Amino acid sequence: MGELREVAAPFVAPGPSGVAIRTRLKGLTPEEDKVLRAVGAHLGALASRDLKRRCMDGLEHSTDTWAERKRALTEESSSRWAGSITKATHDQWALSRRAQLAHIQGLEAGIETIEHRLSLPVGEKGTKRAPGGYRTRQEWFAKTRRLHVLADRLTAERADREAGRVRVVRGGKKQARGRHRLEAAQLTEAEWRQRWEASRWFLQADGESGKRFGNETIRVTPDGEVSIKLPAPLAHLANSRHGRYVLTQTVVFRYRGEEWADRVSANRAVAYRIHLDVERGRWYLTASWTIPPALTVPLSGARRGGLIGVDTNADHLAAWRLDEHGNPCGEPRRFSFDLEGPASYRDAQVRHALIRLLHWAARHGLNIAIEDLDFGAEKTREKHGRRKRFRKLISGMPVSKLRARLVSMAAELGITIVAVDPAYTSQWGAQHWQKPLTSTKRATTRHDAASAAIGRRALGHRIRRRTTPPRTHQSDGCGHRTAQAGHGTRRREESRPRLPGPRTRSDGAGCGVKTADQRAQHRSGHAAEHGFWQQDSLPLSL
Repeated sequence: MGELREVAAPFVAPGPSGVAIRTRLKGLTPEEDKVLRAVGAHLGALASRDLKRRCMDGLEHSTDTWAERKRALTEESSSRWAGSITKATHDQWALSRRAQLAHIQGLEAGIETIEHRLSLPVGEKGTKRAPGGYRTRQEWFAKTRRLHVLADRLTAERADREAGRVRVVRGGKKQARGRHRLEAAQLTEAEWRQRWEASRWFLQADGESGKRFGNETIRVTPDGEVSIKLPAPLAHLANSRHGRYVLTQTVVFRYRGEEWADRVSANRAVAYRIHLDVERGRWYLTASWTIPPALTVPLSGARRGGLIGVDTNADHLAAWRLDEHGNPCGEPRRFSFDLEGPASYRDAQVRHALIRLLHWAARHGLNIAIEDLDFGAEKTREKHGRRKRFRKLISGMPVSKLRARLVSMAAELGITIVAVDPAYTSQWGAQHWQKPLTSTKRATTRHDAASAAIGRRALGHRIRRRTTPPRTHQSDGCGHRTAQAGHGTRRREESRPRLPGPRTRSDGAGCGVKTADQRAQHRSGHAAEHGFWQQDSLPLSL
C-alpha cells in the first residue's frame, strides 16, 4: 500500500464577489427589435476584429497597443463602447490562456499514465492507487502509438503557450461545429445561421460610478426606462437626444429589485448585458455589480454548535447533521437531482437540491461542510481506461457549478460553507462509520457514512471513531484507549476514571471502587494474589 497523501486543513469558503439579476424585455416593437439587432451586429463585428488584433499581439501586448486599439474602436462606436469591447477582449484572451494551461496539464497527466502502464508487464493487475499494465499486446502497441500522438500535441501546445498564441472562437466552438451536424441538431441552415449570428453580437456595457444611474452606455432608470447610446454609424436611428434610443416598455427586476434601485439611485456602477434567446425569440436584460467582500467567519465560529456534512455524488447530495463533538444526530438526509436532459433542466435540478439543503440547515441553525472537489486530472481516459461509465459519471458531476452556487446561495441565508480536503472520506467513512450507524430501522449507505466523515474533518476531529491499542495492551492498567483523546490531552495515558457507585443492580454498594488499580484485584501476576484468600461456603438455600 502506498503512502497516504497529506490531508489539507479545512477552511471557510469565501463568499461571492458579485451579483447578477435578469429580466425580460417585453413588448418590443418591430422597430426596436430591428435597432437592437443592428447595434448588436455592428458592435459584434468590432469585437471580433479587436479580438483578432489582441491574439496577434500575443505576449507583446502593452498599454500602447491597447490604447491604439481603443482609439480605432472609438472612431466607429464611442469611447465607452470601445472600453467595454477591449475589456471583454482581454477577459476572453485571459480565459483562453487558462484553458490552454489546463489542456497542457491534461496532456502531461495522460502521458505520465501511459508511460507508467507501458513500463509494467502485460496483464499485470493494478491497485487502488495506481493502474496496472495493459491487458493485451495489441492494446500495449496501440497505446505506444497514442503516446506519440499526445507527445506531439503537447509539444505544439507548449510552443503556442511560449509564443502567446491562443485559439478562440467568438460564439463558441460547439456552435461552430454544429454547422456540420445540422441533421443531428435538427436545425436548418437558416436556423443555425440565426443562432450563430446572435451568439456573436455584442450588447454589454460596464458600469461607471458617479455617472447618471451608474451607466452611460446602457442606462436603466429607477422607473425601469431603458435607453442605449447608439454607435456613431447608427446615430441616425436615435429617437432621443444625444444619440440615444429609448425603448417604449419599462422593465422590472423581481429579484433583488430594491438593492438594484438603491444602487442606480445613488449613481453606483451597474453593468448591463442585452442578449437574444433565439430558440424562444425573447430579449433579456441582465444587470450585474460587484459587492464588497463580506467578513469571513472564523473557523472556530463556523464549528460552533456542530455542522452538516455533505457528500457530493452524481445524482444526489448525502447530508448528515453532527454535533460539535462529531457525533451524528438524527437521520441522514438525501437531496436528489437528475442530470439527464438539457442544460436548463440540469441547472434547475441542482438549484432545487441546494435550496432544500440550505433550508434544512437554516432550520437547525447550522453551517455546512462540503468537499473541495476538483476532477480536473481525473477525467482522462488514460487514467480509467475502459471504464467509460465511470468516466462519464465523474465528468457529469457539476462540481464547480454546484460549489459556486452553494456559496452564493448560502451567503443570502447567512450560512457559512466550510471546505475540506476530500482525501479518503468515502473510504474511511465506510470503514469506521457505515456499520456502527446501521441498525434494523436504518440502512446507512456508503455516501451517508462519507457525509459523517466530512463533517468530522470539518470539525477538526479524526474520522476514526476510536484508537484501539494492541491486544496485549487492552487492559486498564496499560491504558486502554477507546475514547477519542488527542495527542495533546493531559493524563491520556492513565487509567480510566471510575465513577462511584455500583455499575449494575447486582453489584454491591462498594463494588468497583478500585477497578482501575490492577494490584487491588485478584489477577494473576499481581501482589494481591499472594495475600490470604479463602472462598466462602455456598449457602444451603441453593
